[in-house]
Amino acid sequence: MKFFRLDGVKIKSPAKIEAMKRAGRLSADALEAVGSLVAPGISTAELDACAERVIVQGGGRPAFKGYGGFPATICASVNETVVHGIPSRDVILQEGDVVSIDTGAIVDGWVGDNAATFAVGAIATQTRVLLDACEAALAAGIAKALPGNRMGDIGHAVQSVIEREGFGVVRNYAGHGIGRDMHEPPVVPNFGQPHTGMLLERGMVIAIEPMATMGTHEVRVTDDGWSIVTCDKRPAAHFERTVAITDDGPLVLTPWNLVKNY
Repeated sequence: MKFFRLDGVKIKSPAKIEAMKRAGRLSADALEAVGSLVAPGISTAELDACAERVIVQGGGRPAFKGYGGFPATICASVNETVVHGIPSRDVILQEGDVVSIDTGAIVDGWVGDNAATFAVGAIATQTRVLLDACEAALAAGIAKALPGNRMGDIGHAVQSVIEREGFGVVRNYAGHGIGRDMHEPPVVPNFGQPHTGMLLERGMVIAIEPMATMGTHEVRVTDDGWSIVTCDKRPAAHFERTVAITDDGPLVLTPWNLVKNY
């Protein structure tokens, strides 16, 4: 088997994919633990501390903390913040908010990366539909992560689910390859045309992460240099899993089982 392609994509052997399961499981454990704490009155800094505790006690280390200068263990993105929100003692979740939590763990040099959006108490009906559509888009994208398919098949599946509900698909940010580095080739867009783009091969490991917006898909970076927000300040949702492409179908390496809290 080839392990490194000319386009920079790193092909993982079955043994390497098996090794990645520990990082994926720990990242999923952290996401589940944080999700269980989401409620009105809690700060995003408290959620960050929870994730770090789970990751360290599980024998790993946070993948995000210090990555490119990022100051925290999780990304905590509230309401119109799509991704890369910085946790803070000053950000207190309020009834009706939504918060997207992204967790990453490193175990034995391998990285696991995943995310989900949680409701804070009761949320508006249309916001609930947004979250459901984004999660369904993730499932649709994963189903296309098969040898012989192309990257456009994943993007088209994601885009079709989100746009069918009348929501926007963020185009400036995308999923990615993952392994010993958190961000490896290839880029995994959340839009595209079927049967186009890079050929998907056995041994690729990718993070598929739909980002859906209530209104415009246009986003911008805030003054903190990290937080990505919708230009119209309407809510967004973000779901992500790390997935290995195998002959037996997509293998989810971050196997969270989140109970919907809305």
